[in-house]
Amino acid sequence: MKAPAFAYAKPRSLEEASMLLSQHGENARVLAGGQSLLASLNMRLSAPDILIDIGAIPGLDGIALKGKTLVIGARATHRAIEQSDVVAKHAPLLAQAAPHIAHVAIRNAGTLGGSVAMADPAAEWPACCVALEATIVVASDKGERRIGAIEFFKDLYTTTLGAGELVTAVEFPCVAKDERHAFLELVRRRGDYAIVGLAARASKTGNTLSGLRLVYLGVGVTPVLAVGAMAALEGRAPTGDALRAAQGALDADLAPDADLYTSVAAKRHLARVLAARAVAALAA
Repeated sequence: MKAPAFAYAKPRSLEEASMLLSQHGENARVLAGGQSLLASLNMRLSAPDILIDIGAIPGLDGIALKGKTLVIGARATHRAIEQSDVVAKHAPLLAQAAPHIAHVAIRNAGTLGGSVAMADPAAEWPACCVALEATIVVASDKGERRIGAIEFFKDLYTTTLGAGELVTAVEFPCVAKDERHAFLELVRRRGDYAIVGLAARASKTGNTLSGLRLVYLGVGVTPVLAVGAMAALEGRAPTGDALRAAQGALDADLAPDADLYTSVAAKRHLARVLAARAVAALAA
């Protein structure tokens, strides 16, 4: 199919982009990498009056260290994040997750901000944002505001972005000295959306893990923070009874829906498998 007719604008500043978004409201869509948007247009799942291309706005594609915070611009591509030494050193979870995103051709064009704003519950970046307690920076003609990732993702493909607001960057706390990260996902074929995925983070002291963040993708309408499993492992050696308790707690933490290929029971089983693998990686 072909996309429906639409107008096109390419603003040169955030102010101009915000003005266009405020003017057109729900009838506008932002074009960054376009890897999800263009497909939805061609399948006529989306029919905006206007596309607002932010490709000419300067300063949205940087990756920079500011004190103890890693700031990644909304227009930074998945590939740029994957290949960044700064990201690998200060946010290794992102470096681990990036190769799982589709294929290289997609990663060359798709952007962090586009993925975050779309809020696909099976996408890697939203889960990583919640696991790392990232801050989403948004701007509009009313100014700038910062939103914690756990508050940003509200429902299926739904965020707290207001009218006229645009994601401009994501801020990640830099990894601490004793902190470990692990990203795992299971797919039918390389490059497919995850059946189940897990972004994990913890600090290790001796044989115990603390400050755990276990965030699942593909098992809910938003990234799912597995609070019961986290509590079962907190301050304990992640073996034996503690690991079994954490895996058991996932039954209450997760409420996955079946899809075309995977039953609810299978997704629950895979979530438990990933929990064991992630905890082993964190504790190694």
